[in-house]
Amino acid sequence: MAVGISEVEIIKPRTDKREYRRIILSNSLEVLLISDPDTDKAAASMNVSIGYFCDPEGLEGLAHFLEHMLFYASEKYPVEDSYSKYITEHGGSTNAYTSAEHTNFYFDINADCLDDALDRFAQFFIKPLMSSDATLREIKAVDSENQKNLLSDAWRMNQLQKHLCSKDHPYHKFSTGNWDTLEVKPKAKGLDTRIELIKFYEENYSANLMHLVVYGRESLDSLQSLIESKFQDIRNIERNQISFLGQPCSNEHLQILVRAVPIKQGHTLRIIWPITPSIHNYKECPCRYLGHLIGHEGEGSLFYILKQLGWAVSLQAGEGDWSFEFSFFSVVIELTDAGHDHVEDVIGLLFKYICLLHKSGVSKWIFDEVASNFLFCIIEDFGMNKLLTYYLSVKLASICETDFHYRDKSPPIYYTVSVASNMQIFPPEDWLVASSLPSKFAPSTIQKTLDEIFWESKKFQGYTDCIEPWYGTPYSVEKITASTIQQWVEKAPKENLSLPKPNIFIPNDLVLKTVQEKVKVPYMLRKSSFSRLWYKPDTMFFTPKAYIRIDFNCPHSNYSPEATVLTDVFTRLLMDYLNEYAYDAQVAGLYYAIHQIDTGFQVILVGYNHKMRILLETIVGKMRDFEVKPDRFSVIKETITKEYENYKFHQPYKQALYYCSLILEDQTWHWNDEFEVLPHLEADNLAKFSPHLLAKAFLECYISGNIEPSEAESIVQHIEDCFFSGPNPMCKPLFPSQHSTKRIVKLERGLQYSYPVEGLNQKDENSALVHYIQVHQDDIKLNVKLQLFALIAKQPAFHQLRSVEQLGYITILANRNDYGVRGLQIIIQSTVKDPANLDSRVNAFFKMFEAKLYEMTDEDFKSNVNALVDMKLEKYKNLREESAFFWQEISNGTLKFDRKESEVAALKELRKEELIFFFNNYIKIDAPERKTLSVQVYGGLHLAEYKKVADQDGAAAQTYQINDIFSFRRSRPLYGSFKGGLGQMKL
Repeated sequence: MAVGISEVEIIKPRTDKREYRRIILSNSLEVLLISDPDTDKAAASMNVSIGYFCDPEGLEGLAHFLEHMLFYASEKYPVEDSYSKYITEHGGSTNAYTSAEHTNFYFDINADCLDDALDRFAQFFIKPLMSSDATLREIKAVDSENQKNLLSDAWRMNQLQKHLCSKDHPYHKFSTGNWDTLEVKPKAKGLDTRIELIKFYEENYSANLMHLVVYGRESLDSLQSLIESKFQDIRNIERNQISFLGQPCSNEHLQILVRAVPIKQGHTLRIIWPITPSIHNYKECPCRYLGHLIGHEGEGSLFYILKQLGWAVSLQAGEGDWSFEFSFFSVVIELTDAGHDHVEDVIGLLFKYICLLHKSGVSKWIFDEVASNFLFCIIEDFGMNKLLTYYLSVKLASICETDFHYRDKSPPIYYTVSVASNMQIFPPEDWLVASSLPSKFAPSTIQKTLDEIFWESKKFQGYTDCIEPWYGTPYSVEKITASTIQQWVEKAPKENLSLPKPNIFIPNDLVLKTVQEKVKVPYMLRKSSFSRLWYKPDTMFFTPKAYIRIDFNCPHSNYSPEATVLTDVFTRLLMDYLNEYAYDAQVAGLYYAIHQIDTGFQVILVGYNHKMRILLETIVGKMRDFEVKPDRFSVIKETITKEYENYKFHQPYKQALYYCSLILEDQTWHWNDEFEVLPHLEADNLAKFSPHLLAKAFLECYISGNIEPSEAESIVQHIEDCFFSGPNPMCKPLFPSQHSTKRIVKLERGLQYSYPVEGLNQKDENSALVHYIQVHQDDIKLNVKLQLFALIAKQPAFHQLRSVEQLGYITILANRNDYGVRGLQIIIQSTVKDPANLDSRVNAFFKMFEAKLYEMTDEDFKSNVNALVDMKLEKYKNLREESAFFWQEISNGTLKFDRKESEVAALKELRKEELIFFFNNYIKIDAPERKTLSVQVYGGLHLAEYKKVADQDGAAAQTYQINDIFSFRRSRPLYGSFKGGLGQMKL
């Protein structure tokens, strides 16, 4: 029973209609209940205040391993994987993560299934079963997860930073674990990992260290009864809250320059300082203030100057790894080749900017935008003994307040995880708001002592003298002094650094427009030979936000690899030119993007509608008056070149997915073709190409949200006037024959296609498989059969191939939709078996699953149907979700805006016999309509197997080995497109 119901008022957004209640159970478990009568999904998150900092010496990764093991089974539900199976079969998902001081378990599920889901979930923390067999299998899963991360620069550099801290502090630890730390070394010491695991659980998992959030459509009273009945049996051993006192960095770890060799091409500079954790001053948000100013990208900012000099591609600043006892503030700068050669000047400019913050004092309007009331910061300059003191006086934060009160509703699963993570950190009244609303005057400090400079570049290859032990990262360490940094400051370029200007994009008109027509789906509001406009007013979310998406369909954008690359450079340069002006828009909650698509390029704006048109017209003006700046062209070209060079370091399963798309999608170029032409393209080529790109176009437009129809029409008319008007317009309409479409290769029934290929990075031991079954082109009845089969088979496939056979950490069964052509795919990444063997295991799974499908009871069938119906009827959470769905219908040309309702109607009429017939006809091994493509990427461990497969050349009956993707594509028929020429568009 609950021992208390908190009367504290939990601060929530003005637009939030949900109800909240804090209770504490008799076992000291603290719970937040969230009642949302309108939700389609229920969710829960349990945050346990135990993380990898608690790992016993010599058992690195034990906390993370325990997180894995709790999913297997419990005394009440002893069938292995029954929890995950129940969640998946009822429209949900489940996961967990382990951090330094916390482990978080969470799930979501269709709203009417919360009771049973919570009953299973609670057993994680009451009486879990950890069998010897499962223990050994899951150690392999943890090892596979670690294998996936070994060539990731993010993981490698994070561990390097930990490695260079004090060995006596838990921050130094290796958190993931692997076969060596969880099996080999413990066994050598006479330890049984399973016994150590159970001991770790029993000594640390205590109700008083747990915080639970439950989100459902039930009333608060009903939710409370559920929680009291299911979670009161969690043991409370009165485990003391664990504190890890002391700092990770002592004097010997400070003021060092670390040169490290990354896996990927590129240069990254990370400057890191130990600071007082901002959680102690979360109402003043000192780190937010510093991060906002140092990370600003407007005119006069540090990034602006570095960009003008051609030295930087990106810059981020803010608080990183932290606990209650320590924290790090970091500035991360992605450098160009020229920036790498001027790294001392880059560091000098950074410290010059920090000096500017001190000398300028505080401008009141900055805090009107990003902070509130008073902020007092003490900054120690460059590791020297000079203290810089700021007294900051401001009123309520405009941006923070608007963002909090008009925050988009997020899926319950993410919301519960976020709030559960906040519960240990913040007092109950601030669980929802956290540090979103700085509001209080109180002295706070940021103690700034130069810690470490991490300088990452492939150019350091062969010039390092140390190896980080867990990931094998080469590095070297050099001590630097305060006088050295002072010299860098003094010799840095004399550039005009300045504080940001007032933000013109902060919205001050948040009035909701009157909606005349309560339409549920988009309708064509306007059409011409230049464009068509789909419009959908906001009839669901009632927020002062809008969504604009415009596709510029340009036939000259992709007729050759050169054209494709130049179109990419064109869109990136537009973003580059807009950055210093439009950065403020993103700070104020108005987001934009311009990027390449298959048929041209796309402009997207989403956020507060008040200043949206100002930004859009600026973007359109930049496009109309586009000029190529040779210096910026060179920087963009260098960035794209590195991206192509780094393609080989993509995870093998991502390479397999790429090849699958390349085989199926007509009129696409191989990335290597684009890479080969890139060195020969210069600014003059783009200057000649860009007018050609925009010479012919058709605009597909979608506008939704808090915008009136007349304004939507006016927006599109303005764009047409910019491009298509006048005696010599820069752009002309397309002929019907010029409307490009995306078409998909039709595989031949009865044939098993395979494409074996070497992994691009043979240092990566992982191999990968994408086993694709092509089923049909968009058809409501076949859609729901395929989706229902995928729902039923998803968890059994994961359990068999990943948990039982331990083929690899990445194991996924999912639907696939290529421009309306539907299919099923199984993705596996593995070091255990080569791709051909993985493919045979997938086929074996389908044979095994056939029996399970026949054994399925009518009740189970109906339950799965109902789960899929509930998933389809789930309401959109925000304007972005709604717009993404409708845009896909427009983009694919299917225009089935009532798709969900139609598919629900088809599902409700579906019989079990029809699903079995579908399986026998399309999915089953040797099914008459079965069309399969096996994309096999062979990693470093399986080169010998690749050579054998490559020599077979598809000799087996009913198999076809693809050796040349483009010859194969030319030889196959294509599915028809749902998008015709202009005359077929029903204008």
